[in-house]
Amino acid sequence: MFKALDPLLHSELRLGIMSILISVEEADFLFIKEKTGATAGNISVQLEKLNEAGYLKIEKGFLGKRTRTVCSITPEGAAAFAAYVEAIKSYFESK
Repeated sequence: MFKALDPLLHSELRLGIMSILISVEEADFLFIKEKTGATAGNISVQLEKLNEAGYLKIEKGFLGKRTRTVCSITPEGAAAFAAYVEAIKSYFESK
């Protein structure tokens, strides 16, 4: 029997964002935009969904006169990502 996949992480862009954040302490919006190739609007929507789920933390501030949005993964997000990876692995295991 296959393990259930977290529907929140099963989105290509949200999974990509989480994959980026799992490997860094934090990432700003422009870095995420560059790495994913997604539009700013789409990234904003997906970041908010992950934030609402408690998977990441969003901090907004300024760098000089420019606004800066910085994201970091939460312990809950790291655990959800690890569980998702394990669930995916179960699809490749032969019993």
